[in-house]
Amino acid sequence: MNSAMKVLVPLGLILLGALVVLSGMAVVVEAGHVGVLRTLGAVRAEPLKEGFHLKRPFLDQVEQVDIRLVASHAQATAASRDLQTVTTQVTTQYSMNGELAPLTYQRVGNLGKVSAALVEPAIQECVKAVTAKFTAEELVTKRELVKQQIQQALVSYINTTLREKGLENSLIVANVAITDFNFSPEFNRAIESKVQAEQQALQAKNEKLKRTTQAEAAASERTLSADAEAYSTEVQSKARADAIKRESEALKQSPELIRLRAVEKWDGVLPRITSGGVVPFLNLDAEAEQKAGR
Repeated sequence: MNSAMKVLVPLGLILLGALVVLSGMAVVVEAGHVGVLRTLGAVRAEPLKEGFHLKRPFLDQVEQVDIRLVASHAQATAASRDLQTVTTQVTTQYSMNGELAPLTYQRVGNLGKVSAALVEPAIQECVKAVTAKFTAEELVTKRELVKQQIQQALVSYINTTLREKGLENSLIVANVAITDFNFSPEFNRAIESKVQAEQQALQAKNEKLKRTTQAEAAASERTLSADAEAYSTEVQSKARADAIKRESEALKQSPELIRLRAVEKWDGVLPRITSGGVVPFLNLDAEAEQKAGR
């Protein structure tokens, strides 16, 4: 039994040591990361890609560096061009360049140190510099332009800082978002009063335009009605004149028609002559001809 123990114990220790050595030779770089290989503290410039890698046990160590998109939230208080106090909340989305991650780790640090030492101070500086170029009202009405200038200033600031360490473009700024502007209570009240005044002025202008349009429509309707009535009168007058002209020409050309018109107008009552006491014989044809000749 003692002899068996003397054999098994050393063998177990050997196997355990072998397992420790083997485990120290393998490393897996997680997805969205690169591995920074350090040999006795010295950083190797080439990053380790995602997946399985071998390393020398006890000599090499691998740091996992996150190269995924991350967000940094910052708040900066500054004075606008018209000396209004503005507190701006900005969210910056950025990521580390995987190819330069080992040098960035060596000269700046991991992602947390990059954010604290570089990104957050850059946001503070750039937001204050850009805010001073605009009035408080313009910060709201020209929000997209303000955002673009903050992002441009941020990229320039970061690259200038990293260039001094030979790390230009090691940090990629994807987007800058202005999440909120906070103004003083006095300025907020002034803006509210101005907006109300503008709304009232616009409403008055719209009502005036509406009344003018209605008046113009009514005047146009009256003009059209008068024109239609005048045209109708003119047409009727021409029709009556043409009818009278045609009837006159017909009467001139047809004596029988004259006699017919006279008969049509006779009411059937013979005229009475009282001077002689005798009813004379009346020549209706002659009377009709006399009337036609008048």
